Amino acid sequence: MMNIPLFDLNFDEAEEKAVIDTLRSKWITTGPKCKEFEDLFSSMLGSKYAVSLSSCTSALHLAMLILGIGEGDEVICPSLTFVATANCIKYVNATPVFCDVKSYEDLNIDPVKIKSLITERTKAIIVMHYGGFACDMDEIMRIAKEHNLRVIEDACHGPLSEYKGKKLGTIGDIGCFSFFSNKNISTGEGGMLITDNQEYYEKAKLLRSHGMTTMSFERAKGHATEYDVVNPGYNYRMDDIRASIGIVQLKKLEDDLKKRSEIRKMYIDNLCDIESIIIPFKERSEFSSNYIFPIVLRNSTKEKRNIIREHLRDAGIQTSVHYPSVHKFEIFYNADNVLPLTEYISKCEITLPMYSSLINENIEYISNKVKSYF
Repeated sequence: MMNIPLFDLNFDEAEEKAVIDTLRSKWITTGPKCKEFEDLFSSMLGSKYAVSLSSCTSALHLAMLILGIGEGDEVICPSLTFVATANCIKYVNATPVFCDVKSYEDLNIDPVKIKSLITERTKAIIVMHYGGFACDMDEIMRIAKEHNLRVIEDACHGPLSEYKGKKLGTIGDIGCFSFFSNKNISTGEGGMLITDNQEYYEKAKLLRSHGMTTMSFERAKGHATEYDVVNPGYNYRMDDIRASIGIVQLKKLEDDLKKRSEIRKMYIDNLCDIESIIIPFKERSEFSSNYIFPIVLRNSTKEKRNIIREHLRDAGIQTSVHYPSVHKFEIFYNADNVLPLTEYISKCEITLPMYSSLINENIEYISNKVKSYF
């Protein structure tokens, strides 16, 4: 029996050296490494501005504030996502309006359903690019323009993923990224906000550090000796230790994603003939981060799904579920919210292991264990 985890960090001596070098520099909070990380990130994605932050959640919260969303406003968002996508709307006392996905083959928010949910109180749309596969951004941006809505991209799954030649996160007004420990870029905790709008960029920088007009590093270097506080900001800063890891991770990213693409192809080749499962995004060909590898069971139930997960666990294969339906959580529950596709997927989806160091033998073993159940 093998022991195959759901995810494995792509870390080696390079990350260790980066941390040690930063510690020896004796500047460990927000400073030159954060700036280097921001510059490299914005350059690789083709965005004008990037702001390093403590998490993707803080990036989403700042996006709400920057775009002026507040009490009485509505924001349309998916329910098939991590809860932070919806929590950020609550932070500003706005109302999340949950939207269903397109299909069992496309687990992204459905533009047709988005349009049906727009009211006079709607101010923005948050999209989440599931697994690193792009939402229908042409149609979503068309709807947003027609109704004068802002678009926030929760691109936590999709660093370097593409949509018609553009990187995810660069299409809407603001893009938000996660560097949580199991993401494509791993720094433990951390996030990034990107935008092409200079005003949004300046606001994000201000709000991430208590609303202060200058940062500690600027004052330490003699570029400023005083500061003002012009907004009730937050402590959403990234530190240079994490940024130094992020720089190394970014430099590895393209090679990592190429390997993930090969692994995805092997999975599809091995599993595509099983009639009892659907492989979402199977026909997609644009470059993707392949953050996870989900399968959806046909004509199934939560109980049957859990039995299959136990079957795989007993074979030494760790799996997960992406995601429980957010609109079903107590804090968001409303009996009028009925999202049939999302609710079915939450009960019948299984996430198989996906990371660049998986070898052919691992993929064959996992695939055979899935086949053996059916």
